[in-house]
Amino acid sequence: MKHNTLVLQVAGQFTLETATEKVSMRRGEMLLVGKNQLGQITKTPLPDEDYETIVISLQEDLLRQIALEESIPVGQKYVGPPNILIPANDFLEGYFKSIVPYVRNPQAQLTSTMGLLKVKEGVQLLLHAMPGLSRFLFDFSEPHKIDLERFMLHNFHFNVPVEKFAQLTGRSLAAFKRDFQKTFGMPPRHWLLERRLLEARHLIEKRNRKPSAFYLDLGFESLSHFSHAFKKKFGKAPSDLLND
Repeated sequence: MKHNTLVLQVAGQFTLETATEKVSMRRGEMLLVGKNQLGQITKTPLPDEDYETIVISLQEDLLRQIALEESIPVGQKYVGPPNILIPANDFLEGYFKSIVPYVRNPQAQLTSTMGLLKVKEGVQLLLHAMPGLSRFLFDFSEPHKIDLERFMLHNFHFNVPVEKFAQLTGRSLAAFKRDFQKTFGMPPRHWLLERRLLEARHLIEKRNRKPSAFYLDLGFESLSHFSHAFKKKFGKAPSDLLND
């Protein structure tokens, strides 16, 4: 998730799982998701209830514009939780309801002007409900250079380009590759494949899980791609290691 994002749950269950936490919400709940995170989203319809979510991207250019218009102080780095469940109040519930018709009637699409107004309204109502969110929303600092080893060990399973890993650790691509070689003794793509295959072997041998149940979660694009890489690495097909 590149930008701060407001998620409004209309129906069903929304679950966000990152390297450090798992957050779920149902009908009528709201979640503010922090920028520059890797995460897996699970969308689950519930009995007698279809799945429906409204996602509002709070892009940095717009937040900068709001900060200027409202004379909101910026510059302080946010250090709180990366994802925040927003408690409901009458104003936010009214805002929620005002968005739903546009989602359910795509022929009545928001014009760019109306869309901008609705996003600004959402930001103002969030700040009214939780003034402390100002630091969360208006932190325009670049991602700081974080512990590369810790970050990669927690996030290796996400299927994103190496360039994205570099950005999220606060490095240029060249610096990322240089630091990665020093830390792990091999190039990023080689290490990612090795680490994912080792995790796959653990899941098969120790937990008796079938590759079809987890290959996507480990960043492989297809089951055949996974099986080929696994056999090349270990000399056996994944099915040969499964217990009957």
